[in-house]
Amino acid sequence: MIKTLEKYPIITLSILIVLMLLVHLDVPNVTIMEARNFITAREIIQDNNWLLTTMNGEARYQKPPLPTWITAISALTFGAQSLFALRLPAALMVLFLGVFAYYFSLKLELSKKHSLNNSLILITSFYVFGIINEAPWDIFAHGFMFAGLYYLFLFFEAKQTHWKKIILAALFIGLSIMSKGPVSLFAVFLPFLISYGIVFKFKNFKQKLVPFIVSIILFLIIGSWWYIYVRIADTQAFLEIATKETGNWSSYNVKPFYYYWSFFTQSGLWTIPAFIGLLYPYLIKRITYKKVYKFTFWWTLIAVILLSLIPEKKARYLMPVLIPLALNTGCYIQYLIQNFSKSTSKKETIPVYFNFGLIAIIAIILPIGLYIILKNDLSNYIINYILTAIASLTIGSLLLINLIRKNIKNVFYLTVLFMVAIFLFGLPISKILNKNDNFNAINTLHSIEHQEQINTYSIGEITPELLWNYNGILKDIYKNEHLEIPSESKFGILIMNDDVEKITTQLSKNYNLKLTETYNLNVGSKNKKRLIRQFYLVSKK
Repeated sequence: MIKTLEKYPIITLSILIVLMLLVHLDVPNVTIMEARNFITAREIIQDNNWLLTTMNGEARYQKPPLPTWITAISALTFGAQSLFALRLPAALMVLFLGVFAYYFSLKLELSKKHSLNNSLILITSFYVFGIINEAPWDIFAHGFMFAGLYYLFLFFEAKQTHWKKIILAALFIGLSIMSKGPVSLFAVFLPFLISYGIVFKFKNFKQKLVPFIVSIILFLIIGSWWYIYVRIADTQAFLEIATKETGNWSSYNVKPFYYYWSFFTQSGLWTIPAFIGLLYPYLIKRITYKKVYKFTFWWTLIAVILLSLIPEKKARYLMPVLIPLALNTGCYIQYLIQNFSKSTSKKETIPVYFNFGLIAIIAIILPIGLYIILKNDLSNYIINYILTAIASLTIGSLLLINLIRKNIKNVFYLTVLFMVAIFLFGLPISKILNKNDNFNAINTLHSIEHQEQINTYSIGEITPELLWNYNGILKDIYKNEHLEIPSESKFGILIMNDDVEKITTQLSKNYNLKLTETYNLNVGSKNKKRLIRQFYLVSKK
């Protein structure tokens, strides 16, 4: 079985993405970042305005539009209300990233098996697949950038000047900029160049300098034309948004320099191997492909240092670091596959036994944990529970057996299989965590609007998740502490709990107010105020 997987690496990666991500792509709840992307895509389709993008009818220029365009095209093809259609492009970008990781590894002169392992580590790293829900722009930006670096690497390594390769590199890097601005240039491109210079020394670069400069000009043109267009077409809105966004880099979500130094934990199942893979003095003496290891080590480290220099920090900003980290971790995994069965050193074997033994134990006890969580709802998820329990117990047992036998290749593939099984069989069970007796979808508001023949307005900016669920425009009539009262004699307003007293006091002099409904999109035990709105019917006295 493993030989077949290794023989057809691209098919293997494709099947894994289908089973792990696509089968239940519509199950996770829509996140705030997803909602922004989906709303903008929806308004692109409704207004047929692909250049001056909007959210809730107002300018949305915080992010360049390429991922939203691709999302809109998918929605037009498979259905604008389909979560599967809206999430499909981001999920396929994970496969795109995995495929280029495979071919990039081959160009580093690694074996096909080693290259496949690198790709498997990458696409099963926590924040690589998790980012498609938390911040879908990122997977496009860094996926396109990695493709660009693949062709740039080929260009650097070639003895002759290959214009085709450098143009392809510029194209993909430009698409990266069109996905999330210059973020990936700083987080992926620059660390790649520095680490390449340290390890590969830019040999024969003089004859390639002109094409390289041309490629920079080309990717800047590809990546910046939309910004220039919007700057000319909607100057005031563009400048206001740009000022606010650049200000956030130094004043919003500021964290200390060392905030990112647990970055290897973002790889999820591979946390311990990723950490050990970064122990340079230990591994450099043991790794077969020393040049590759040095390259991925420096690429990872420099990326973390550069990201640490930016005052604004969020855990998801570490996602691009996971690309070289996966290649670096792959070097350690390959070393274990080749040498662990012969190792007698406790310093070397204990971390391996601990890591994969822990995964095996989690797999074996998982059915018990799920049974406790499900309790009275077990009958609603009985098929998924049985399949998850069988797969988990089987994989956990095989993991322990192969770990005892020191067969790390089987252990590695079983770990990947465990991840696939959890997503394939267990993900639907996560719906049990959504139970909330107070949940009330705001999309039902349309029936009240139709019945009362009114328009609804928002007091303050409406939360993206609420706006996405509402499926319409909710104009904000309360900005800068000023209430802009609609001209209609009767209308509806949505108010956050904290603003109810203030707003109702202002309106009660001339209007009758009737609390009609409370909308609450919180799931499970969450109680986020921003996901709750009171709906009032307002009419003149």
